[in-house]
Amino acid sequence: MSTYSTVEVAELVEVSWDTLNRWIREKKFPVPPVKSLGRIRVRIWTENDVEKVRKYKSGHYRGKGSRKKRKKRTR
Repeated sequence: MSTYSTVEVAELVEVSWDTLNRWIREKKFPVPPVKSLGRIRVRIWTENDVEKVRKYKSGHYRGKGSRKKRKKRTR
């Protein structure tokens, strides 16, 4: 079974690293625990974890730039 870093998961599901980390902070889906490798703390994602992220994305993510843009004020 393959394992992935958080950056790799973001690339696989085609969202930005910031978006994925926001979803983790907001606890949108179960995430793998943080592991310490010396001074570095990482999450090791499995293929099952990646599928959970994909499933969440398919139901909740509208994509980049999907917010309604505000009209410019005229002076």
